[in-house]
Formats: sequence, C-alpha cells, structure tokens
Amino acid sequence: MSKVKVSIIGGAGYGSAEILRHLLVRDDVEVLRISSKDYVGEPVSKVHRALVGHDDLILEDISPKECAEGADIVFLAMPHIITAKVAMELFDLDVRIIDLSGDFRLENLEDYLRDYAPEHPCADRLGTFTYGMPELNEEAIKTAKHVASPGCFATGIAMGLLPLAQAGLLKNVNVRNVSMTGSSGSGVKPQAGTHHAIRVNNLKTYKTLHHQHRSEILQTLNSAGGEMIALDFVPVSAPLVRGILAVSQLDLPEGHDAESIQKIYQDYYANHKLVTVMPVGVSPEVVAVSGTARVEIGITVRVDELTGVKTLCCTSAIDNLIKGGAGQAIQSFNLMTDKPMHFGLDAPGMWP
Repeated sequence: MSKVKVSIIGGAGYGSAEILRHLLVRDDVEVLRISSKDYVGEPVSKVHRALVGHDDLILEDISPKECAEGADIVFLAMPHIITAKVAMELFDLDVRIIDLSGDFRLENLEDYLRDYAPEHPCADRLGTFTYGMPELNEEAIKTAKHVASPGCFATGIAMGLLPLAQAGLLKNVNVRNVSMTGSSGSGVKPQAGTHHAIRVNNLKTYKTLHHQHRSEILQTLNSAGGEMIALDFVPVSAPLVRGILAVSQLDLPEGHDAESIQKIYQDYYANHKLVTVMPVGVSPEVVAVSGTARVEIGITVRVDELTGVKTLCCTSAIDNLIKGGAGQAIQSFNLMTDKPMHFGLDAPGMWP
C-alpha cells in the first residue's frame, strides 16, 4: 500500500497530540517528521503521554522546509501570526497544507486585524485557502492545495445553523448564542484565568460579544446562504476539559414549525455519518461526543403563551479538540487523499 507522507509543524500542543493519536494507528499514513520549538530532542511519548510506543518520532527544531521535505501534506499546528510566517516558507513547495490556526480562515483583512492581530504577515493570501468544513465545502476540499481548518466555536455554532442558512432561513435575523467550552480550548500552556484551581468549580463568560470567532461564524453562515445576520455570541468557560455546547436562539422563521425545521436538518445532514440530528426536544450532550469527531444537533420550538412569539432553539455538541480542531483537519485530510471524510474517525465515544 502506498502511504501518504505527513509532517507536523508545531508538535507540542493538544492539536498535534490529536492528529498523531488518529494518524499513527493508520496503515495508509507515514508520519515523517514533527518540528517544534519546545521539547526539542524528546520522543513524542514524553510530550504526549498517550502516545507510548511511538518513540521513534522525535520533536526536532528544524526549518519548515526541512520538515516538509518529502511530505505530501503538512499540518500547521501553531498560534496565529507564527503560522502565517511559517506558511510563507512553504507556499512555493509542492506540498499541500492543512492549517489549524486562525491565520487563513478569514477572507476580509479588516476582520483579521480586528479579531487577531494588528497586521497580517501575508495578507494577500487571505481568501486563497479553502475553508475546511466538510459539511459545507466537501468537493472544494478534495482538490484544495491549502486548507484553513475551522475554529472550535465556529464549528460548534455553525454546525447548528448551517441547515437554516442553506434553506434561506437565516436572512435579516438576530441569532443569540451562548456556548460553553472546556479548558483544553485554551491550549497546553497554563494561564492565570484558565488553570484547574480557577476553573474546576466555576462558570464565567469571557470576550463577551467580542470573541474572535464571531467573524468566522458569520462568514461561514453567509457562504452557506445567510444574509444580514446579527450574531450576539457569549462564550462561557466551563468546568470540563473537552467539549463545546453551543445554544443558539432566534425567531422561528415564518411558515415553519418544529417538524418542518427538523426535516430541514435531517435532509441537510443525511449523508454525514458523524452528525446525529436528535429527535425534536432531545438535547445534545457533550459526554456523548467527547473523545470523538461526532456532532449532536437538536432543535426545540416554543410559542410564548402571552405574546405568541415563536422561538427556535438550535443546540449542538462537539469535542472541541476533535471536531472543533484536529479531527476536522483529519476529515479534510481524508477528503484530500480520496477517503470518506469519516475514515478512521467513526469509533464510538465513551459513556459516561
């Protein structure tokens, strides 16, 4: 069997751990190199303890071009700004890129400058990467040379709303969203507001109404058919390690009820093996998807007894590190290498 050769640049984070966890057990993939500025010279199991038995892989402090040499696909798993500077060294090479950072997701430079950094190292590349959400861009991902993998909140929220956008039901609407996320979304390095002692018995909002994924969510929904969407997004730091529960509320579109909305969702996701549309009124749960690339989505409708106002609630649950991160990047990898998007990702999760 001819193996797809892969290298990873930025090997010390949680995203890299998940990429390796899924790819190292596959017979069709060969991991060539892992580069890192941290833990240089250490075997991969000393950095990611779940990867015992793969100590032939050593984290190396090598240039991007050295890391990419001989690879078919390179995963970039670093923070924004750093990633863009690394990517600039790879653009002229005959290698495909899957980027897990936020550097190439946005098409509009003004959005990037507002949400990420005061400048972009290669702004001319914005809009040239294929957005790596398979449920939206499956065919484009298959032939893409450069893929920008979506952010975790953007994935959780957009997955719960894509069917409405595609059906033309997200036009001139106000979507009100509250999303709770696990601590792994803050990355591998401890921070004052995210370490265990602060988080374990706590709930708090942060970046209220101004989170950097807001522009990405709107861009994604608009590309699916939405127009003039107002999004009020409140992220919540939750006392769990993995998972996002995204709860979106909006006025129920005219002419629809719970049954018609449910059918729209079932039809949209009918061919997506990793997406489960729950029965009407049944809530998705993080524990059911944790450790997997699965998505649970549920809708509920309520008619107010006093005013008659009809509200639609769309809830989605994902694992932020897998469907919201590395697993979604592997879905793109699968499509780019002529595999079904769910290949190697369809194992059941743990319960409870």
